[in-house]
Amino acid sequence: MTNSPLFRILAALLILVNPVLAADKVAVDLTQKNVVEFIDEMVRVHDFEREALAAVLAKAEIKANIIKKISTPAERTLDWGEYRKIFMTPERVNAGAVFWQENRAMLDRIALETGVPIEILVGIIGVETYFGRITGNDRVIDALATLAFDYPPRSRFFRNELMQFLILAREEELDPTVPTGSYAGAMGRPQFMPSSFRAYAVDSTGDGKRDIWGNWADVSGSIANYFLKHGWRSNEEVATQASLGSTWSGDVPSPANTLKATDTVESLSKKGVLFATDLCADSTGELLTYQGDSGIEHWVGFHNFFVITKYNHSAMYALAVHQLGQQIAAKVVADAS
Repeated sequence: MTNSPLFRILAALLILVNPVLAADKVAVDLTQKNVVEFIDEMVRVHDFEREALAAVLAKAEIKANIIKKISTPAERTLDWGEYRKIFMTPERVNAGAVFWQENRAMLDRIALETGVPIEILVGIIGVETYFGRITGNDRVIDALATLAFDYPPRSRFFRNELMQFLILAREEELDPTVPTGSYAGAMGRPQFMPSSFRAYAVDSTGDGKRDIWGNWADVSGSIANYFLKHGWRSNEEVATQASLGSTWSGDVPSPANTLKATDTVESLSKKGVLFATDLCADSTGELLTYQGDSGIEHWVGFHNFFVITKYNHSAMYALAVHQLGQQIAAKVVADAS
C-alpha cells in the first residue's frame, strides 16, 4: 500500500467524512448500492442463495477501528535495525526452538516432501504470528466487509477477498461468521488472505480439511506449498552478507525495498561486491542495502530470497524470516548438544 503524501491526505479525509466512524461499529447496510451489487454478483456468478448470503452479511459489522488502522500509516517507517529488533529476540528464538522440537516429525516430513527447509517454515510462522500467539482478533468477515464496502481506496482488492472468503467457507464447510484474523483479513497461523488460502492451502493430515487455524501440519504444509508454487529451489542459498570492495565505483547504495534480482553472482562480483556463495556464476542475485543499528549493511539476495518476498512484499521481511529461521536452527542444534 502506498504511503505517498497525497494518499495520506486522502486517507485522513476519508476518516473525517466517513459516517461509519461516528460509531465504533455498525451492521452492513444490505441496501447500500455496492452491497446490493456484490450480492447480485455472488448469486449470478457463484451460485450463492440470495437469502442465505444476505443473512450472513447481515451478521457482519463495519468497524471504525479497522478503517482507521488501514487508513493511517505508521508515524514513521522503521529502518532495518528497528524492524529486526521486533523479531530477533531471545524469547522468539526460544519459542521457535521449542516449536521445532515439539513438531519435529511433522516438520521433517514436510521439509522432505517439499524441499522447503524447516528454518524457512519456522521463520515464516515466527515472524507472522509468533508461533500462533498473535493471529489477530477481528472476525475475517468483519474486516473484509468493512474494507470492501466502506474503504474506497482499496475496495476492489478487498471486495475480491470477501468473495474468495465466502467461497472458501462454502468449500470448507465453515461458518463464515467464526474465523478470525488480522484487521486486513489475513487468516490463521500463516496469515493467508482468502485468495491465498484457496490457491495454496493444503490438507497435510488427510482429514479432508485445510485447517490453518488449529492444525500445525496444515499450516506448515500450506506455507511450504506456497513457496513451491512461487518457485522455491531446494538446497539453494537464500542470502549472504556482503561488502563493497576496492573495485566498486560510484556511491554507496541507499536502502531500498528491492523485490527483484537484476544481476548474477558473476556480474555482482565484477562490480566489486564481495561475498561468498556456492551458487554458480549465472545464478541470479541482487545487492541489498539496509540501515542497521551499526550503520549500512550489505547483503546479496539470491533467487530464494525473492521467493520469500512473494509472501510479503518487503525486503526487510524476507531478511527477517531468513535470519530468524537461521537463529532458531542454531538454537535447536545447540540444545541438542
